[in-house]
Amino acid sequence: MSSGVPRWVLVVAGVGALFVLLPLAAMVVRVDWADFLALITTPSSVDALLLSLRTSLVATAACLLLGVPMAVVLARVPFRGRGLLRAVVLLPLVLPPVVGGLALLALYGRRGLLGGAIPVAFSTPAVIIAQTFVALPFLVLSLEGALRTGGERYAAVAATLGARPSAVFFRVTLPLVAPAILSGAILSFARALGEFGATLTFAGSLQGVTRTLPLEIYLQRETDPDAAVALSLVLIAVAIAVVAVAHGAGEPLRRRTA
Repeated sequence: MSSGVPRWVLVVAGVGALFVLLPLAAMVVRVDWADFLALITTPSSVDALLLSLRTSLVATAACLLLGVPMAVVLARVPFRGRGLLRAVVLLPLVLPPVVGGLALLALYGRRGLLGGAIPVAFSTPAVIIAQTFVALPFLVLSLEGALRTGGERYAAVAATLGARPSAVFFRVTLPLVAPAILSGAILSFARALGEFGATLTFAGSLQGVTRTLPLEIYLQRETDPDAAVALSLVLIAVAIAVVAVAHGAGEPLRRRTA
């Protein structure tokens, strides 16, 4: 082929695309479109969606605040035990979310190590903490890889010209990896928006306080499957819209830094 890609690769890629798309298409066919609006505008559904959006945005901001410095240290600062620290930071990627929720309870629960000083379990801040815990590795992983290949020599040149470390960080390092920061933030937001296990374990399911949209979908699945499918489509639509808008915003940055 003119593109240099074998036909069998295209076939396998098509099978992979269908593997993802067919379940979503089946959900679209399954939904009761006549009552769709009524299903997604119940008070509990609206409360869950708004809570998910608010907490996911705050969790994404927390991931940026904590994750960017962590990625810089892991990528640019050599020290003994760096590999172990990286493994610990990325651990939530492979831990079952329920285990993450139990770990947060062990620290912040009423009988946890910090439970008396920071009583946040089963509250809205607990939702944000759980979402940040599971989403943070996505930002660190995306950004660390970009920092390792993102032209450390520019920061070195700026430093030799007398720029202070903070000036190098904000005016050289961060602009060079801005697309990776954006991509990591998108992944973190999407992961926070879909978080279920750690949130349920650590924050519970109280309408308007800790019941996010994934929890609402789970509860509706038991009592009203049609509502669960409709809300699932809303969650998918929001996720697709966020990724599409952010990708379009990041394209100029990619062209400037290419």
